[in-house]
Amino acid sequence: MLYIHQAVAISPQETFTNKLEVKEPSYEGIPRNLLRRMSKSVRMGIGASAPILRSISRPVSGIVIGTGNGGTADSYGFLQQMKEYGEEMLTPGSFAQSTSNAMASQLSMMDQNKSYNLTHVHRGLAFEMALLDVSLLSLEDNSAFYLLAGVDELSPSNYALDEMEGWYPPGTTAGEGAAAFLASGQPQDAMAAVRAVATLHSSDVKVLTEHLRKFLATHLPAGEGITCLVSGENGDARLYDYYKACESLMNRDTAVLQFKRLCGEYPTASAFALWLACHKLSESAGTQNYLIYNTYKGRQHSFILLTGTPH
Repeated sequence: MLYIHQAVAISPQETFTNKLEVKEPSYEGIPRNLLRRMSKSVRMGIGASAPILRSISRPVSGIVIGTGNGGTADSYGFLQQMKEYGEEMLTPGSFAQSTSNAMASQLSMMDQNKSYNLTHVHRGLAFEMALLDVSLLSLEDNSAFYLLAGVDELSPSNYALDEMEGWYPPGTTAGEGAAAFLASGQPQDAMAAVRAVATLHSSDVKVLTEHLRKFLATHLPAGEGITCLVSGENGDARLYDYYKACESLMNRDTAVLQFKRLCGEYPTASAFALWLACHKLSESAGTQNYLIYNTYKGRQHSFILLTGTPH
């Protein structure tokens, strides 16, 4: 199993629009001259990750980040410059910040870390691929610690594109955020343990149901049930059947927590769900199992099975 030792999130707070935008902290400990040049997604990713890196006495053995859109605001800005200036006299800052690996590379330079460094960009499964990557790395060396993160920003460009496709109907809220974790194969002082992660590409509800049934039968210990379903249901009626199919496999006493009411909809929202579940499990007593289920646009699905650890 993969154990989560620390979890830090930068997430949205109250709002009166259909956008949940994060409340950015003051980013203490990050040099102001570096902070001024960072895009919002890079600021959030580093802001969530830096406290973890500062809290441990040795360098992590890898930095693994998942992002669905990367720095879309800077990407759009760079394209606008290309159009406006005829591909001449372009500033390099927007281009450098627009690359999806800008967060991981800046963290590596700030921490002077020359170990494994990778960014996964798989739309709605970017964070899950990063989580699977760290899980596999921990099997090779369970004494190693890794920084794991999921980051996405809510920029005018990607919001407009999704809105034109109809992904923000009434009752659905766009979001953004960053969540970072310190993970290893060691159970000592862990907040929670990740038992298993699975992904699925399908728009068929029956295929989804059978996939989840097999996932639970394989990874949930005999005689145990799901204490809490951390559901990505976001108010979009087109996705209702997927979440109800998942709920149909739960016990009658399984609690349902809809995490996107707190963070909104974005490609790596499951990173916020993991942060939320880890803190809930760390405060709970007894054997508890949490299942995070999320779908991105009804085509990409993921399941993350978590369990509490002895305090």
